[in-house]
Amino acid sequence: MIQSMTGFGKHTIQLPSKKITVELKSLNSKSLDLNARMPSAYRAKELELRKVIAKSLVRGKVDFGLYVEFTGNETSAQVNEGVVKQYMSQLRSIADGDDLQLLEMALRLPDAMKTEREDIDDEEYQVIQLALKEALSEINIFRSEEGAVLEADFIQRIQVLEELLSQVVEMDPERQATIRERLEKAVSDLKVEIDENRFEQELIYYLEKYDITEEKVRLANHLDYFSKTLKSSDSNGKKLGFISQEIGREINTIGSKANYAPMQQLVVQMKDELEKIKEQMLNVL
Repeated sequence: MIQSMTGFGKHTIQLPSKKITVELKSLNSKSLDLNARMPSAYRAKELELRKVIAKSLVRGKVDFGLYVEFTGNETSAQVNEGVVKQYMSQLRSIADGDDLQLLEMALRLPDAMKTEREDIDDEEYQVIQLALKEALSEINIFRSEEGAVLEADFIQRIQVLEELLSQVVEMDPERQATIRERLEKAVSDLKVEIDENRFEQELIYYLEKYDITEEKVRLANHLDYFSKTLKSSDSNGKKLGFISQEIGREINTIGSKANYAPMQQLVVQMKDELEKIKEQMLNVL
Protein backbone atom coordinates (compact mmCIF):
# COMPACT_ATOMS: atom_id res chain seq x y z
CA MET A 1 0.00 0.00 0.00
CA ILE A 2 1.43 3.36 -1.02
CA GLN A 3 1.28 6.42 1.20
CA SER A 4 0.72 10.05 0.31
CA MET A 5 3.12 12.69 1.58
CA THR A 6 0.12 14.89 2.42
CA GLY A 7 -1.10 14.50 5.98
CA PHE A 8 -2.09 16.06 9.28
CA GLY A 9 -1.82 14.86 12.87
CA LYS A 10 -2.51 16.53 16.19
CA HIS A 11 -2.56 15.41 19.80
CA THR A 12 -3.12 17.32 23.04
CA ILE A 13 -2.37 16.26 26.61
CA GLN A 14 -3.62 18.22 29.62
CA LEU A 15 -1.31 18.43 32.64
CA PRO A 16 -2.27 19.97 36.01
CA SER A 17 -0.81 23.37 35.15
CA LYS A 18 -0.27 23.34 31.38
CA LYS A 19 -1.65 21.98 28.11
CA ILE A 20 0.83 20.42 25.66
CA THR A 21 -0.12 20.16 21.99
CA VAL A 22 1.89 18.51 19.21
CA GLU A 23 0.87 19.28 15.63
CA LEU A 24 2.25 17.83 12.38
CA LYS A 25 1.50 18.89 8.81
CA SER A 26 3.15 17.46 5.71
CA LEU A 27 3.15 18.16 1.97
CA ASN A 28 5.09 16.66 -0.92
CA SER A 29 8.84 17.23 -1.26
CA LYS A 30 11.77 15.47 -2.93
CA SER A 31 13.34 14.82 0.48
CA LEU A 32 12.60 15.42 4.15
CA ASP A 33 12.27 19.16 4.81
CA LEU A 34 11.43 19.53 8.50
CA ASN A 35 10.54 22.88 10.05
CA ALA A 36 10.16 22.93 13.86
CA ARG A 37 8.44 25.51 16.04
CA MET A 38 8.62 25.25 19.82
CA PRO A 39 9.23 27.37 22.93
CA SER A 40 12.89 28.21 23.51
CA ALA A 41 12.93 26.29 26.81
CA TYR A 42 12.31 23.07 24.85
CA ARG A 43 14.95 23.55 22.14
CA ALA A 44 17.38 21.25 23.96
CA LYS A 45 15.17 18.31 22.92
CA GLU A 46 14.65 19.46 19.32
CA LEU A 47 17.27 17.16 17.77
CA GLU A 48 15.84 14.07 19.49
CA LEU A 49 12.31 14.96 18.40
CA ARG A 50 13.50 15.59 14.83
CA LYS A 51 15.05 12.11 14.67
CA VAL A 52 11.79 10.50 15.78
CA ILE A 53 9.80 12.44 13.18
CA ALA A 54 12.30 11.71 10.38
CA LYS A 55 12.26 7.98 11.12
CA SER A 56 8.46 7.85 10.94
CA LEU A 57 7.65 10.24 8.08
CA VAL A 58 10.76 9.61 5.90
CA ARG A 59 9.99 12.22 3.23
CA GLY A 60 7.96 15.38 2.70
CA LYS A 61 7.83 19.05 3.68
CA VAL A 62 6.91 18.71 7.36
CA ASP A 63 5.85 21.43 9.80
CA PHE A 64 6.23 20.34 13.43
CA GLY A 65 4.75 22.49 16.17
CA LEU A 66 5.07 22.04 19.92
CA TYR A 67 2.74 24.37 21.82
CA VAL A 68 2.69 24.79 25.60
CA GLU A 69 -0.19 26.70 27.19
CA PHE A 70 -0.08 27.45 30.92
CA THR A 71 -3.49 26.81 32.43
CA GLY A 72 -2.67 26.96 36.17
CA ASN A 73 -1.45 29.70 38.46
CA GLU A 74 2.18 29.13 37.62
CA THR A 75 4.02 31.83 35.75
CA SER A 76 7.66 32.14 34.84
CA ALA A 77 7.44 35.92 34.29
CA GLN A 78 8.54 38.25 37.12
CA VAL A 79 8.88 42.01 37.54
CA ASN A 80 12.46 43.10 37.00
CA GLU A 81 12.43 45.27 40.14
CA GLY A 82 15.79 47.00 39.67
CA VAL A 83 15.06 48.01 36.07
CA VAL A 84 11.55 49.26 36.95
CA LYS A 85 12.87 51.44 39.80
CA GLN A 86 15.47 52.98 37.47
CA TYR A 87 12.76 53.70 34.89
CA MET A 88 10.57 55.33 37.55
CA SER A 89 13.45 57.48 38.79
CA GLN A 90 14.24 58.69 35.28
CA LEU A 91 10.57 59.33 34.51
CA ARG A 92 10.13 61.28 37.76
CA SER A 93 12.95 63.60 36.72
CA ILE A 94 11.30 64.50 33.42
CA ALA A 95 7.58 64.22 34.12
CA ASP A 96 5.12 64.88 36.89
CA GLY A 97 3.02 62.03 38.22
CA ASP A 98 2.34 59.90 41.24
CA ASP A 99 4.10 56.58 41.83
CA LEU A 100 1.20 54.52 40.41
CA GLN A 101 1.25 56.40 37.11
CA LEU A 102 5.03 56.15 36.88
CA LEU A 103 4.84 52.42 37.64
CA GLU A 104 2.32 51.84 34.84
CA MET A 105 4.58 53.68 32.40
CA ALA A 106 7.71 51.84 33.57
CA LEU A 107 6.10 48.40 33.18
CA ARG A 108 5.49 49.13 29.51
CA LEU A 109 9.17 49.79 28.82
CA PRO A 110 11.70 47.14 27.59
CA ASP A 111 13.04 44.59 30.08
CA ALA A 112 10.50 45.58 32.76
CA MET A 113 9.54 41.92 32.97
CA LYS A 114 11.97 39.02 33.12
CA THR A 115 11.29 35.41 32.33
CA GLU A 116 12.98 32.69 34.30
CA ARG A 117 14.09 29.93 31.98
CA GLU A 118 12.87 26.55 33.17
CA ASP A 119 14.53 23.35 32.00
CA ILE A 120 12.17 20.63 30.85
CA ASP A 121 11.91 17.79 33.37
CA ASP A 122 11.87 14.07 32.50
CA GLU A 123 8.19 13.60 33.32
CA GLU A 124 7.11 16.44 31.04
CA TYR A 125 9.40 15.22 28.26
CA GLN A 126 7.80 11.79 28.44
CA VAL A 127 4.42 13.48 27.99
CA ILE A 128 5.74 15.32 24.93
CA GLN A 129 7.10 12.07 23.49
CA LEU A 130 3.70 10.43 24.00
CA ALA A 131 1.90 13.33 22.33
CA LEU A 132 4.35 13.16 19.39
CA LYS A 133 3.81 9.40 19.06
CA GLU A 134 0.04 9.88 18.88
CA ALA A 135 0.34 12.75 16.39
CA LEU A 136 2.63 10.63 14.20
CA SER A 137 0.11 7.81 14.33
CA GLU A 138 -2.64 10.19 13.19
CA ILE A 139 -0.64 11.69 10.33
CA ASN A 140 0.40 8.23 9.09
CA ILE A 141 -3.23 7.09 9.09
CA PHE A 142 -4.07 10.24 7.13
CA ARG A 143 -1.24 9.49 4.69
CA SER A 144 -2.42 5.90 4.23
CA GLU A 145 -5.98 7.02 3.51
CA GLU A 146 -4.72 9.53 0.95
CA GLY A 147 -2.47 6.81 -0.48
CA ALA A 148 -5.46 4.53 -1.02
CA VAL A 149 -7.12 7.26 -3.08
CA LEU A 150 -3.96 7.70 -5.16
CA GLU A 151 -3.63 3.95 -5.67
CA ALA A 152 -7.20 3.67 -6.97
CA ASP A 153 -6.49 6.52 -9.41
CA PHE A 154 -3.24 4.88 -10.61
CA ILE A 155 -4.98 1.53 -11.16
CA GLN A 156 -7.70 3.19 -13.22
CA ARG A 157 -5.21 5.11 -15.39
CA ILE A 158 -2.99 2.08 -15.95
CA GLN A 159 -6.07 0.19 -17.11
CA VAL A 160 -6.79 3.01 -19.57
CA LEU A 161 -3.21 2.79 -20.86
CA GLU A 162 -3.54 -0.97 -21.26
CA GLU A 163 -6.77 -0.51 -23.22
CA LEU A 164 -5.13 2.10 -25.48
CA LEU A 165 -2.16 -0.25 -26.01
CA SER A 166 -4.52 -3.05 -27.04
CA GLN A 167 -6.01 -0.67 -29.62
CA VAL A 168 -2.49 0.09 -30.88
CA VAL A 169 -1.77 -3.65 -31.19
CA GLU A 170 -5.05 -4.21 -33.03
CA MET A 171 -4.41 -1.26 -35.35
CA ASP A 172 -0.78 -2.12 -36.16
CA PRO A 173 -1.40 -4.52 -39.11
CA GLU A 174 -3.64 -1.91 -40.74
CA ARG A 175 -0.97 0.75 -40.15
CA GLN A 176 1.74 -1.37 -41.79
CA ALA A 177 -0.51 -2.13 -44.76
CA THR A 178 -1.29 1.58 -45.17
CA ILE A 179 2.39 2.56 -45.05
CA ARG A 180 3.23 -0.13 -47.63
CA GLU A 181 0.42 0.99 -49.89
CA ARG A 182 1.52 4.61 -49.58
CA LEU A 183 5.09 3.75 -50.61
CA GLU A 184 4.01 1.58 -53.53
CA LYS A 185 1.76 4.36 -54.82
CA ALA A 186 4.58 6.90 -54.52
CA VAL A 187 6.87 4.68 -56.59
CA SER A 188 4.19 3.97 -59.21
CA ASP A 189 3.54 7.68 -59.59
CA LEU A 190 7.17 8.10 -60.65
CA LYS A 191 6.38 6.16 -63.86
CA VAL A 192 9.86 4.66 -64.13
CA GLU A 193 11.10 1.12 -64.51
CA ILE A 194 12.22 -0.44 -61.23
CA ASP A 195 13.76 -3.73 -60.16
CA GLU A 196 10.90 -5.45 -58.31
CA ASN A 197 13.23 -7.58 -56.17
CA ARG A 198 15.34 -4.59 -55.18
CA PHE A 199 12.23 -2.56 -54.49
CA GLU A 200 10.85 -5.33 -52.24
CA GLN A 201 14.11 -5.46 -50.28
CA GLU A 202 14.15 -1.68 -49.82
CA LEU A 203 10.48 -1.74 -48.83
CA ILE A 204 11.08 -4.38 -46.18
CA TYR A 205 14.04 -2.42 -44.83
CA TYR A 206 11.96 0.75 -44.72
CA LEU A 207 9.05 -0.97 -42.96
CA GLU A 208 11.41 -2.47 -40.37
CA LYS A 209 12.41 1.08 -39.38
CA TYR A 210 8.77 1.69 -38.45
CA ASP A 211 8.25 -1.64 -36.72
CA ILE A 212 6.97 -1.19 -33.14
CA THR A 213 6.82 -4.82 -32.01
CA GLU A 214 9.53 -4.39 -29.35
CA GLU A 215 7.97 -1.16 -28.07
CA LYS A 216 4.57 -2.81 -27.70
CA VAL A 217 6.05 -5.70 -25.72
CA ARG A 218 8.17 -3.47 -23.50
CA LEU A 219 5.28 -1.08 -22.85
CA ALA A 220 3.03 -3.97 -21.82
CA ASN A 221 5.76 -5.23 -19.47
CA HIS A 222 6.25 -1.78 -17.92
CA LEU A 223 2.52 -1.36 -17.31
CA ASP A 224 2.38 -4.78 -15.66
CA TYR A 225 5.45 -3.99 -13.55
CA PHE A 226 3.89 -0.70 -12.43
CA SER A 227 0.74 -2.50 -11.27
CA LYS A 228 2.73 -5.17 -9.40
CA THR A 229 4.99 -2.58 -7.76
CA LEU A 230 1.94 -0.59 -6.68
CA LYS A 231 0.79 -3.58 -4.63
CA SER A 232 4.22 -4.58 -3.28
CA SER A 233 5.49 -3.84 0.22
CA ASP A 234 8.47 -1.83 -1.07
CA SER A 235 6.37 0.41 -3.28
CA ASN A 236 7.38 4.08 -3.16
CA GLY A 237 7.05 7.22 -5.22
CA LYS A 238 10.62 7.21 -6.51
CA LYS A 239 10.43 3.62 -7.79
CA LEU A 240 7.06 4.19 -9.44
CA GLY A 241 8.48 7.38 -10.93
CA PHE A 242 11.32 5.46 -12.58
CA ILE A 243 8.83 2.97 -14.06
CA SER A 244 6.62 5.79 -15.38
CA GLN A 245 9.68 7.27 -17.12
CA GLU A 246 10.23 3.96 -18.93
CA ILE A 247 6.54 3.89 -19.88
CA GLY A 248 6.94 7.38 -21.31
CA ARG A 249 9.95 6.37 -23.41
CA GLU A 250 8.07 3.52 -25.07
CA ILE A 251 5.01 5.70 -25.74
CA ASN A 252 7.22 8.40 -27.30
CA THR A 253 9.00 5.84 -29.51
CA ILE A 254 5.69 4.40 -30.72
CA GLY A 255 4.57 7.93 -31.53
CA SER A 256 7.73 8.73 -33.48
CA LYS A 257 7.51 5.46 -35.46
CA ALA A 258 3.75 5.40 -36.00
CA ASN A 259 3.65 7.44 -39.23
CA TYR A 260 -0.10 6.84 -39.11
CA ALA A 261 -2.58 9.47 -37.90
CA PRO A 262 -5.10 7.15 -36.13
CA MET A 263 -2.28 5.56 -34.10
CA GLN A 264 -0.74 8.92 -33.29
CA GLN A 265 -4.11 9.98 -31.86
CA LEU A 266 -3.97 6.98 -29.52
CA VAL A 267 -0.43 7.96 -28.54
CA VAL A 268 -1.63 11.47 -27.62
CA GLN A 269 -4.28 9.93 -25.35
CA MET A 270 -1.62 7.70 -23.76
CA LYS A 271 0.64 10.68 -23.11
CA ASP A 272 -2.26 12.53 -21.50
CA GLU A 273 -2.98 9.65 -19.11
CA LEU A 274 0.70 9.23 -18.26
CA GLU A 275 1.04 12.96 -17.52
CA LYS A 276 -1.81 12.68 -15.00
CA ILE A 277 -0.04 9.73 -13.38
CA LYS A 278 3.20 11.74 -13.12
CA GLU A 279 1.37 14.68 -11.53
CA GLN A 280 -0.12 12.43 -8.85
CA MET A 281 3.23 10.67 -8.42
CA LEU A 282 4.65 13.84 -6.85
CA ASN A 283 2.45 13.19 -3.80
CA VAL A 284 3.52 9.57 -3.26
CA LEU A 285 5.89 8.86 -0.38
